[in-house]
Amino acid sequence: MTASNMASEEVRAFSDKKGIWSWMLFDWAAQPFHTLIITFVFAPYFATAVVDNQSAYAFLNVIGLGFMFDPVNSDGGAGGQIIWGLAIGVGGVLIAFCAPIFGAIADATGPRKAWIGFFGFVGIVGCWSLWYATPGLENLGFIFAAIIVTLIGFEFATVFNNAMMPDLVPRSELGRLSGSAWGLGYLGGLLSLIIILGFFASNPETGKTLLGAVPLFGFDTALREGDRFAGPFTAIWFAIFMIPLFLFTPDIPRKVAVKGAVRKGLSELGATLRSLPQKKNYFNFLLSSMFYRDALNGLYTFGGIYAAKVLNWSIVDIGIFGIIANIAGAFGAGFGGRMDQKYGPRPVVFTTIIILTIACITIISTSPTQVLFIQIIEEGQKSALPDIIFYICGAAIGAAGGALQASSRTLLTDQVPREKLTEAFGLFALSGKATAFIAPFAIAWATAATGSTRLGITPIIILFVIGIVLLRNVQGEKT
Repeated sequence: MTASNMASEEVRAFSDKKGIWSWMLFDWAAQPFHTLIITFVFAPYFATAVVDNQSAYAFLNVIGLGFMFDPVNSDGGAGGQIIWGLAIGVGGVLIAFCAPIFGAIADATGPRKAWIGFFGFVGIVGCWSLWYATPGLENLGFIFAAIIVTLIGFEFATVFNNAMMPDLVPRSELGRLSGSAWGLGYLGGLLSLIIILGFFASNPETGKTLLGAVPLFGFDTALREGDRFAGPFTAIWFAIFMIPLFLFTPDIPRKVAVKGAVRKGLSELGATLRSLPQKKNYFNFLLSSMFYRDALNGLYTFGGIYAAKVLNWSIVDIGIFGIIANIAGAFGAGFGGRMDQKYGPRPVVFTTIIILTIACITIISTSPTQVLFIQIIEEGQKSALPDIIFYICGAAIGAAGGALQASSRTLLTDQVPREKLTEAFGLFALSGKATAFIAPFAIAWATAATGSTRLGITPIIILFVIGIVLLRNVQGEKT
């Protein structure tokens, strides 16, 4: 940190504890979207109960992509994984193009809360719409669109929330703040998952929830209403817990009229993009994060589907896996934040990517009959070892993923001036989404090409390796 920056921090007014905790609650509010919708409940439900190979093939024909998939010679989970990958990919494309533009405009105008409120409302509407994803749905168009809308709403709201972080505390405390917020988010995801599994989502075979009770509100197990309720529940949770942010967290003042801000913001964004190759540290960080964050999102997005289709887990089984991962994630984010504060964000990011790469290779090499591609039992026999291996990997992914995401936010703040942070977080979203649509598309293509749910997620490993290589050219600030 330069002497001028240190001096400015000495006189700068930061938020009080109420404002900081209210900002941190955004992660608590938003995490059920990732936990319940993207990973552990809705995604595997969608891939196993809503979409089959024939409905996937019909939808692909409607959008002109029927040629890429052979529904007959593919395993039963391939169709659902393809459609889910396409929906996430389309949402990623839209976010990639729009996030830096909106970020530049927000930097020029000032306040971020209006953006968070607007996109939060978009995410709430999208989440609520997921209730209509009934089992065996013939027309997938509406739910396909709802998934995209939900993704856009939550991702954009997160971009603008992230940009508020450097105005809350001095730079020396950003690592701990980011890690603590991620840890709080994981706890929110954990609690929401326990509520859904314990009181609403039921095992299709027994009709009972994880707590051994019948679902609340008379939810019909045959119609999978408990699983579908993850959508409205996430919407309600987000709407309630984002309120303190608007009440107590300070926002920066408005700068200029919106009309002039649009022109100014876009002009400054163009200048930033043109200058990026000369800002090698910043440029290399965006490139590295583009790949490693997309690989992590790929693990989160398709991990539940993989467990459901390859290991034949039920939603309740996947939920238990999610509980373990979220507990580990909360500890990992908090511990990573402290390591960030002690050693700087770059070593934390580098170490966690290596852990995640090893975990990903282990998962792909595991099936009901294999561990590390080694045959341990014959087909038709049962061993608990693959399940145990998957649980261990889930804990590793949760812990390392929480620390990685928290320290990535801190590492970004080392690359740009404070007044460019919203634009930077917009570009950060772009760098993640520039391949965030490539990874789901690549997984969808690999699944279609191989007809295998298991082999379809191998592109994740390649993305992690590229991220590690590029990170070697990135420097962070040790605080």
